[in-house]
Parts: sequence; C-alpha cells; structure tokens
Amino acid sequence: MKIRTLVPALLLAAATTGCATWDNMSSREKSAATGAAVGGVAGAVITDGGILGTVGGAAIGGVIGDQVGKKK
Repeated sequence: MKIRTLVPALLLAAATTGCATWDNMSSREKSAATGAAVGGVAGAVITDGGILGTVGGAAIGGVIGDQVGKKK
C-alpha cells in the first residue's frame, strides 16, 4: 500500500465529513454518507488511487450504508 495514496484519501474523507451538516439528516442519510466516504477511501487504496475504484467504492459504500441505516 502506497502511503502517498492513503494519506490524501484519508484527508479528503475527513475534510468532506467535517464539512457535512448532520443536524437535519436522518440516521439513514448519515449512514449512507459515512459508507460513501469509507467506500471511496477503500476503493482508492485498493486501486492505487484510480478514479473508477474511488467512485465505485463510494457508490457501493453509500448503498451499503443506506441499507444499514434503514434498520436503525
């Protein structure tokens, strides 16, 4: 795993999560946003920073987070 890929991906995920306003979001929406962030980072790490891996990971993570949040 390249540190040059992991650090920027983690910083980007932390920055976008920090900018989100959680006040008016439901539990399902919060779970979807968190899942998308985690999935995007995972996709970037797995594909060494590839755009398709990052976007695909974010999409899959968002869907999984949405389904997990539905049960809360």
